[in-house]
Amino acid sequence: MKVAIFGATGAIGKTILWELMDRGHEVTAIVRDPSKVEMEHERLRVVEGDLLNPDQVADFTAGQEAVVSAYGPKFGAEEEMLEVTRSLIEGVRRAKAGRLVVVGGAGSLLTDSGEMLMDTPGFPEEVKPLAKAHVDAYNLIEASDIHWTYMSPAATITTGRRTGLFRVGMNRVITDDLGESSISVGDFAAALVDELDDPQFIQSRFTVGY
Repeated sequence: MKVAIFGATGAIGKTILWELMDRGHEVTAIVRDPSKVEMEHERLRVVEGDLLNPDQVADFTAGQEAVVSAYGPKFGAEEEMLEVTRSLIEGVRRAKAGRLVVVGGAGSLLTDSGEMLMDTPGFPEEVKPLAKAHVDAYNLIEASDIHWTYMSPAATITTGRRTGLFRVGMNRVITDDLGESSISVGDFAAALVDELDDPQFIQSRFTVGY
């Protein structure tokens, strides 16, 4: 499959890139600084591009069967999230590319009490602006006319390799027997590429956890 990925130099995006390559996909990584991509392969094309520019998004995603966005704003720059999301939607629409799969946030997942995770008492105050930005971006994607899938992680993403021993859900936080919600970055990437290889959540959100 031909896959374009944005955000391939971050911790999550880098792991998704490795997973895509391991499974034999033909990948175009669009990054601000190509020197930060720590991989060379005949099936990997690395190009310099700006996610905030819908013309560039359209150019680099044309002919792609899927587009993955692992973009995440820095703390204090949460307002950029909506600009990036609008640019992604517009660019993918113009390019008539395949499905857009977006790495999102966990804050909008529902707890057993029915409230959003970001509204629970223990949710860190310093993370709330970012969580709210993810919610706003999700609402934009959900209302769009493109083919999309939105993937929310567990409450905590840990370092760690792929185990394949995760569970998949939709709109509720996945917790273990101790009430903890976590997923390794390796298993998160594996679940995302699983969804690319065998689509189960077209025009919907899903999540993973242990």
